[in-house]
Amino acid sequence: MTSSLDKQPRLSTLRALARLYPFAKPVLPRLIMGAASALVAALLALSIPLVLEVLVQGPITSGDQTQLIWGAAAVLVLGLLEALMVWLRRWFVLAPSTAVEYTLRTSFYERLQRLPVAFHDRWQSGQLLSRMMQDISMLRRWLAFGVVLLVVNILTIVVGAALLFRWHWALGVTFLVVCAPLWYAGYRFESSYGSLARQSQDQAGDLATAVEESVHGIRVLKAFGRGGHALKKFTRQAETLRETELSKARAVGWIWFWLVLLPDIAFALCLGVGIVLAQFGQLSVAELVAFFAMATVLRWPMESIGFLFSFLLDARTATDRIYEVFDEENTIVDPAAPTTLPQARGALAFEGAHFRYQDAATSERDLLDGIDLVLEPGETMALVGLTGSGKTTLTTLPARLYDVTAGRVTLDGVDVRDLSLRELRTHVGMAFEDATLFSQSVRDNVLLGREDLAAGGPEAEAVLREALEVAQAGFVEDLPNGVDTVIGEEGLSLSGGQRQRLALARAVAARPAVLVLDDPLSALDVETEALVEDALRRVMVATTTLVVAHRPSTVMLADRVALLEAGRISAVGTHSELLRTSEHYRHVISSLEDAERQTHGSDSQTSTEGVDL
Repeated sequence: MTSSLDKQPRLSTLRALARLYPFAKPVLPRLIMGAASALVAALLALSIPLVLEVLVQGPITSGDQTQLIWGAAAVLVLGLLEALMVWLRRWFVLAPSTAVEYTLRTSFYERLQRLPVAFHDRWQSGQLLSRMMQDISMLRRWLAFGVVLLVVNILTIVVGAALLFRWHWALGVTFLVVCAPLWYAGYRFESSYGSLARQSQDQAGDLATAVEESVHGIRVLKAFGRGGHALKKFTRQAETLRETELSKARAVGWIWFWLVLLPDIAFALCLGVGIVLAQFGQLSVAELVAFFAMATVLRWPMESIGFLFSFLLDARTATDRIYEVFDEENTIVDPAAPTTLPQARGALAFEGAHFRYQDAATSERDLLDGIDLVLEPGETMALVGLTGSGKTTLTTLPARLYDVTAGRVTLDGVDVRDLSLRELRTHVGMAFEDATLFSQSVRDNVLLGREDLAAGGPEAEAVLREALEVAQAGFVEDLPNGVDTVIGEEGLSLSGGQRQRLALARAVAARPAVLVLDDPLSALDVETEALVEDALRRVMVATTTLVVAHRPSTVMLADRVALLEAGRISAVGTHSELLRTSEHYRHVISSLEDAERQTHGSDSQTSTEGVDL
């Protein structure tokens, strides 16, 4: 897995976090108000030692109980006002931080939807899931809590340190000089903790991927008795993450050690200096009491810096990880001035089309090495070839799941890259061999490609019923709630054949001008496949269809057959023509027959028009 950030210089922490500004801008006033409330609360806390100084010098020394009561009341009022400001701080920041989280999460999901399939080929789903959930949630907590308290506590320390000089310069200098090494400790902490935070979050993403793979592959693991193997692998990954988290904890413990130790040393030295100053009459008892009260108030802000600094670095790492996705280049986008095809006829053509995957070695030839193929409107073209010849890759080009690296693909003479993606994908429908369904009702899955029918109604019902009939998906009537039954995750509660029929129904319901079928009937039995093929012939009368054939029976469905060999179309013709003229085609058909016999345990053979294979 690579990222765009690997090619860029690493930003400073502040510049990296500043990238969140567009998301935080709408709620910035409330975040500022929250910070202001926290600052006022800190200033109120710092004012209490000043009141204590007055109390010690006045009513406590003189024994004036009336003034003592008023002094105690003043401290109480300051404490209550501080508590009110703390409550206001939380009230100001909680709602805005969740708004930022919502905007970030929806923007991230939208970005995932827009990025090309090539991006999803490279990235682990667990890594994307951890960014979507954990990293964005961390940023919400940091905006609501971390950034506000970090800024306020630093200002509190600055103001409090300045006030320490109010009583005697020697006390202030002693306190600051002893605490100065904390800056060096903070620098060392950033250099070690930052890399550990990134490593930890990446390992958490890998762990999420392992869980997802195990859950989706649970049937395979159980069937082969490999649950123990999966557990060992997961345990190793979890142990690696544990060790990283322990390293993070040690780094945090190290900074906490200095944050607690140095202020305590400073207090002890200041106490000694204060006693000496008091003996020489340069400092009163009241001033010494007030000084240590102020130092006590400063203790929590100073101790919290370690935690808040680690929180800052975690947030920075989360921001980096999120922007790795935002910064990914989207190579499949709408043209600046899209062409429109209000009534597409369905003439599909590949003109010198080349394609290679991004991670392919430069010395390798293109997977598709100059494809020239024309499908007439309403024609059904079967695409055959040996395994690895590029059939599935070819089917992804008309809908621009991938873009050609050279040449072009046209629809009614228009380069598909000149059409908007939205329009193109209303004209081109697809059904894949690996049928993917969603945790929605049967109705919603089948009508997924018909946004115009989202509101329901008689037309939606008619389209739904026709699509289910073509796909021979009458089994849905036996489900608990019929077409309104919510199927399980990825449709795993259904059989493979049932999932494929619903996926085929979805493609049919879209009523595209061009229908691309990547062996969508592979999981069906021979009898059901024949029924589906008969129904498809009725649909394909007005639809241009490109179908990847892995069965001889599927080839028989086509008007013409295209033979894909070594990345090129080596022959095009009817099934019988190619059987007579192409030795490689006969070899491919023979391979398909052998595979079908092994799958169905049948000795039946597809007619070869009298040619000995």
